[in-house]
Amino acid sequence: MEDQRRHDRAGVEPGNGQAAVPDSAGVEEASAETTVFVCVACGAALTGPLKRLPAVPEAPYYEWWEAEEMGPSPTTVPSGHYAIETEPYGAPLVVADVPGPVMPRRGTHFNVHGQPLVSQGPRGNIVIDPDDARGLETRHVSAACCGATPTGGLNQLCACGTLVATLSSDCCLPYELHLSPDHVRALPSPSPHSDPSA
Repeated sequence: MEDQRRHDRAGVEPGNGQAAVPDSAGVEEASAETTVFVCVACGAALTGPLKRLPAVPEAPYYEWWEAEEMGPSPTTVPSGHYAIETEPYGAPLVVADVPGPVMPRRGTHFNVHGQPLVSQGPRGNIVIDPDDARGLETRHVSAACCGATPTGGLNQLCACGTLVATLSSDCCLPYELHLSPDHVRALPSPSPHSDPSA
């Protein structure tokens, strides 16, 4: 697999269904406000308080083939933060006219006939450090050597049984969790440094 770590950051607005995500695009400094993401179906908290980043960071360069132990790459989004993915991500994968990244921060991918594939999955996913998620269970994953891949779509279950996120954790892929904007809701959370009596 060609490990291409490029991301075309076109200024595309997230699609419908993103109203639950607070609008703080373009804020370079972390604001005092934080957000907790909950399951739309049952209301269970799926994260602790997270601060929004202005964009999804580039995935850290990681020589996974040289690692002494197989496991996930360093996380794309720093712990305690989230960012909104403006590009299509996850299934379905469709044949493209020219090779290119199959998804943001992922290299090229081809079908069994050698045709290049790209994602036509949803836009507006909430990208977090997988270690910041709470109470999720892996339902199914596409075949990989040592972790989950996003090519099969949603693969993380809330405790209520609702598929709410897509985990990417295989050693040769960016380490990310994409919460589905159609299956989670954003709730404001007070900053740990704020005065609750104010």
